[in-house]
Amino acid sequence: MRDYKLKLILTILSSIVFAFIFVLLAFVTPIKKSQQYKQVNKPKSTLEKISHAAKN
Repeated sequence: MRDYKLKLILTILSSIVFAFIFVLLAFVTPIKKSQQYKQVNKPKSTLEKISHAAKN
């Protein structure tokens, strides 16, 4: 009975530590600039195309 309780406690503790490590890795690892979503607004009408060309 003691072995069963010991194995159960060790299993629970190891799973908590394992999950904690992965949660920390998820928050610590940086996101590269190339992986971030960037919305590009394309000009739709002729007037928008002209104003976009004038700005750039």
